[in-house]
Amino acid sequence: MQIERTAVVMAGIPATNLALYHRVRFMVGDPAALAEVPAPDGSWTRVFIVRDIEMERAKRTAVADQIRCPADFEPEGGLSGDRETATAQALAECLFRAGVTETDADRTLPYIYAHHIAERGIRVHYDANLGVAARRSKDETEIRYLREAQAFTERVMRMACETIANATADKQGVLHHEGAVLTSDRVRAMIDVFCLENGAANEHGSIVASGRIGADCHHRGEGPLRTGEPIIVDIFPMIRATHYNGDCTRTVVHGEVPPGVAAMHAAVIEAKDAAEAAAHPGATGEEVHLATIGVIERHGFAVGLPPPDADPSFTSMVHGTGHGIGLEVHEPPLLDRKGPTLVQGDVLTIEPGLYSKAIGGVRVEDMVLVTADGCENFNALPTGLTWA
Repeated sequence: MQIERTAVVMAGIPATNLALYHRVRFMVGDPAALAEVPAPDGSWTRVFIVRDIEMERAKRTAVADQIRCPADFEPEGGLSGDRETATAQALAECLFRAGVTETDADRTLPYIYAHHIAERGIRVHYDANLGVAARRSKDETEIRYLREAQAFTERVMRMACETIANATADKQGVLHHEGAVLTSDRVRAMIDVFCLENGAANEHGSIVASGRIGADCHHRGEGPLRTGEPIIVDIFPMIRATHYNGDCTRTVVHGEVPPGVAAMHAAVIEAKDAAEAAAHPGATGEEVHLATIGVIERHGFAVGLPPPDADPSFTSMVHGTGHGIGLEVHEPPLLDRKGPTLVQGDVLTIEPGLYSKAIGGVRVEDMVLVTADGCENFNALPTGLTWA
């Protein structure tokens, strides 16, 4: 007879479901499942269900008490020939045999697992915070990985910005490098190659957006780069050995810096400093964002998307101040309206920016760690516009 016992379940493919990977610390490209089952004495057993050919490797590295495969939990009607369905069936059977009557599931649980658990008469409850707090408060190893990722990102950033700054401008203002026109695509390719040759992946690409194109804050950039224009360079690689990400943005101007760009940059730097000063345990993401936009507005710039009839010279900050970072480039918490309370161990990006359809964009982004009494900036790279 079953008694009331609530387990915790997570499932999916660890290579893409990074919440599951964070919980078990085992990277694999096949379906897997984790059941954390309570015992009557108050202890917990972590059962990790993975493909049979991965079991020995999992036993060496996975954070679990038991490593099992779907065949260990074959239900009475047998397992499906579909690998994901079989894993879901095995998870449900594992819970049923353990006498579990209810489960808590996180935001990433695929519906196939909830369906098969429910078929065994086990209730599934959604826990919006399950796994989120654990991923937000980074441990010492994660902090080290993120420091290393950001240090690497700065190396890539320096290469890209110095390449742009030291290019040669022709009579039309178009930049040339090594005998050919320097385009956004060429610089992005240089970034990709640098990452590949140094143990990093740049799977989400990067941003190299010149002039008016940079007014769209997430435009990847296209076409030739030009002298005298702000060029946003935003790089966010993943370190293959650790799976942790860097994220850094700088704005570079080849040649003379126009006064309007200099004014935008001064406001962005002051706003970034204000955000860092406001980031500490107990502060909210909204409070950090308000500190940022307060500076932006004091400099005479706007906040929010331009109105439909806005003049091209309208200049505003159109996005939040930043976001959490770790195994994914974008993780909770957000530094924006309704952003949650910060906790010690949060690792965040702080990235104020200003955008004008007449000029382009200026954005500067650093990575910070929320410490016991404030925050620590991981970056050492200059934040100026001139890189030559």
